[in-house]
Amino acid sequence: MLTWDRLQTLGGISDEPGRLTRLFGGTGMATASTRIGEWLRGARLTVTADDWGNLFARTPHPHSMPLLVIGSHFDTVPNAGKYDGALGILTALGAIESFSWDEIKRLPFAIEIAAFSDEEGTRFQTTYLGSRAAAGGILPADLKRTDAKGQTLASLISPRSHQPEPRYKKGNLIAYWEAHIEQGPVLEALDVPLAVVTGIAGQTRARIQFKGCAAHAGTCPMNLRHDALAGAAEFVLAVETLARETEGLVGTVGCLEITEPGSNVVPAAATLTLDLRHLLDESRRQAQTTLKTKAQKTAVDRGLTLQWDIVQENPATVCAPSQMALLADAAATSQKSVPELCSGAGHDAVALSRIAPVGMLFVRCKGGVSHHPDESVSPADVSATVKALATAIRLLAEKMK
Repeated sequence: MLTWDRLQTLGGISDEPGRLTRLFGGTGMATASTRIGEWLRGARLTVTADDWGNLFARTPHPHSMPLLVIGSHFDTVPNAGKYDGALGILTALGAIESFSWDEIKRLPFAIEIAAFSDEEGTRFQTTYLGSRAAAGGILPADLKRTDAKGQTLASLISPRSHQPEPRYKKGNLIAYWEAHIEQGPVLEALDVPLAVVTGIAGQTRARIQFKGCAAHAGTCPMNLRHDALAGAAEFVLAVETLARETEGLVGTVGCLEITEPGSNVVPAAATLTLDLRHLLDESRRQAQTTLKTKAQKTAVDRGLTLQWDIVQENPATVCAPSQMALLADAAATSQKSVPELCSGAGHDAVALSRIAPVGMLFVRCKGGVSHHPDESVSPADVSATVKALATAIRLLAEKMK
């Protein structure tokens, strides 16, 4: 199967040897972009790229016609699996290739495959850079962000595109569709390949620093210390406790860095990241308030200073009922039932939902493993995804005639 083979090929393109890592602006992304572009052009699609590393491949319809966008991202987290993001791009291509060229030209709308350059936000700690650039969501503060080596995002982008002209604008799209691995175990337990997504949890990302005072580990009494790491550790446990006690809330401290660490030095500063998610925005906001109050109290009790910066916030996204119904009908042509699932993970559909109706399909993945080399889907489920997207295109065409 061509789509499967392409997934394996793309899974071997990386920034580093021995494991799959494709970060925004890296060498692996450049190579992957070239290969994806070759496949898209091979399908006789018109391919363009923007200064943010996105690729767009369009069917041969006039620009005045309605537009359906199907896509996902091709960046990865470090030491990733092969299917997160890439699956959505290549199954969209497979769906278009299942039509004859005459069938494509007779569709009452254009189709564009969007291959977004950055969804994970790993390098600059902000998500959906690619899709936000395409949908008009880049903020001036984004350009000031720096990576671990101090390089700014602005330095990677042509000055003419620091504030990119949106490719997609409100009212211009019929819909945005995205197929994505579930990243959870539900579909495997239900023994069905596909589900329709009802919505995507809202997310808050924050960067937090506790700052105290360095001291000698042997000569500074415990009651006189201003230990920044101890304060950060107390906060990490508070995040875990609140998330366990609050239904539907997930909270994660994914990064923790000590400034100038030493085995015999009381840490002077500790910086950490906070990721909060909930399907209800009010519950997420309340959790953020509770944790900030806890961090402030910890700082006062331990004689520390606190810096709390919100890096990014995304409200919960509700998938459009019309698109859910259409994708469900398409999936139902080849499986016994089509469950509805919500997504705790973020997707490019979040950025596109602000300007268009969105619909998503989840694809079964083995053990629910994701963001890891053990991430796995079956060739049969990839085929089912291609078929469902192609069927959904046909159903949408019938509806619009």
